[in-house]
Amino acid sequence: MLTELRIQNFAIIDQVELDLGPGLLVFTGETGAGKSIIMDAVDMLLGGRADSTIIRAEADLARVEATFKLSGPEGQAVNAVLEREDLLDEPGYVTLSREVRREGRSAARVNGRTVNLSLLKELGEALVDIHGQSEHLSLLNVRAHLGLLDRYANVESLLESYRKAYQSLLGIRRELEQLRASQRDADRRVEMLTYQAEEIEAARLKPGEDEELRKERDRLANAEALASLAQQAITALDEGTPESPAASDLVGEAAAALTKLAQIDSNQAALGEQAVGLSETLADLVRSLRDYLEAIEYNPKRLEEAEERLDLIHRLTRKYGGSIEAVIAFGAEARKQLETITTASARIAELEASESAALEKTAKAALALSEKRKQAAEQMGKAIENELDDLRMASARFTVDFQTKPDEDGIPLPDGTRAAFDGSGMDKVEFLVAPNPGEGLKPLAKIASGGETSRLMLALKNVLAQADQVPTLIFDEIDQGIGGRVGGTVGEKLWNLGRAHQVFVITHLPQLAVYGDSHYQVRKIIEAGRTLTRVTRLEGEARTLELAQMLGEVTEGALRSAHDILQMAQAAKTAKTKP
Repeated sequence: MLTELRIQNFAIIDQVELDLGPGLLVFTGETGAGKSIIMDAVDMLLGGRADSTIIRAEADLARVEATFKLSGPEGQAVNAVLEREDLLDEPGYVTLSREVRREGRSAARVNGRTVNLSLLKELGEALVDIHGQSEHLSLLNVRAHLGLLDRYANVESLLESYRKAYQSLLGIRRELEQLRASQRDADRRVEMLTYQAEEIEAARLKPGEDEELRKERDRLANAEALASLAQQAITALDEGTPESPAASDLVGEAAAALTKLAQIDSNQAALGEQAVGLSETLADLVRSLRDYLEAIEYNPKRLEEAEERLDLIHRLTRKYGGSIEAVIAFGAEARKQLETITTASARIAELEASESAALEKTAKAALALSEKRKQAAEQMGKAIENELDDLRMASARFTVDFQTKPDEDGIPLPDGTRAAFDGSGMDKVEFLVAPNPGEGLKPLAKIASGGETSRLMLALKNVLAQADQVPTLIFDEIDQGIGGRVGGTVGEKLWNLGRAHQVFVITHLPQLAVYGDSHYQVRKIIEAGRTLTRVTRLEGEARTLELAQMLGEVTEGALRSAHDILQMAQAAKTAKTKP
């Protein structure tokens, strides 16, 4: 529901701020006062045309801002969009704004953040229908007709049953398609997967073996150098040369000298012990070096084997993954796919039987859903024609056109044909109307504009009041071409529609205006040589005076008549609200 509307520097409006409530809100005033300008501002706010020509003279920009209170299914839908776009501030409310600058740039905002125009339109279409501006009229959107019919027909349980069957069928068909696709190139894939799996399995790879092989290869490739270095160390430590005694001999001499020293000076006993320890350490080091030297292998054949093994690992990791672990996993997956392909035929036969049963179940659910829709469509058509009769369109006809699209993979119908289907069933529906005798039924989008369209939409909205989830409706020119008697009927229907929606209407008919839950007067004034629009909410005597002016010259008789039609409207509304 639209709760606040602020318009600044828009055409002849300098500043208008309205606090709005539920029910039927009527706007009256002389021609040219600015009633339609207010609706034009709302149209721009919702994503309509915006250019600098609408900016008030001497102003730099025009701005329109509105706050909506969200509730019910429409509130959930809008909140879902806001969450999707990370624009949700206060759950239950949303503020839209649009501005256009003198140089022609325009900006759209949602909850104070700049958004693109398409998002503003998406939100606007969920919040407001402007009748008389077809781009904002949800009933002219053929894709919305099926949803409206379903809500009117109350087919939630049937639709849920159908969707369960439909989703089950889709799951079976997806698996079938995957298996059939696998089977179509099974021979090629079997050959390739077999080669891959066997090549990997034949290698008998072990995690980490490449690192061990690289170490072994380095030792084998450098065996001569390693032996020479080890021998140099042994010579220096234990064997010595004619020119240089061995380190072990020198350390032994030092240890013997320090031992004698400690016998003389017992305070230096630790020095002797350290020297003995150093001698023993050198002996251990020499033994380790001799063991290492003996273990050094001069094995060109083993070196060649290590090189070949590393080359194999390199080729496999390059083909199947960056590591031995990845190659092993690739081989396991190849083997798994082989098993899937080789068992596909049996699974396909099993799934084909399941598909046949699921298709039959889906068809049964779709036919039951379609039958309920057709019954409801007939009732809805009669109800709408009754509404149109009340609105002096007795010759108008309304029907819901049902179509199915042939599809050889579709659900079987009783006549032996097959029909395409989707998540909503097999029906493609469109609302058709014939406003006047002899014109023939036409899609809603093809009907004439003006008051006739507005009355037709009023009839549709009244019948679909609970099914249609757009919370705010705006009717412009609805009283075009009708008199006071029909105006009263239209007013009562608009008021009735206001029980389920917030309804705005611009009218010149007092018989319609008296049904408003809130009555706003739009007037034009001149201040300092400038034309301004003012909007005032009328109550009590001020409202009676406005109604008398709408009846003609303000006289005692006109005032009495205004009072009388107010009383009549109040009595009609009271009668409607009695339990």
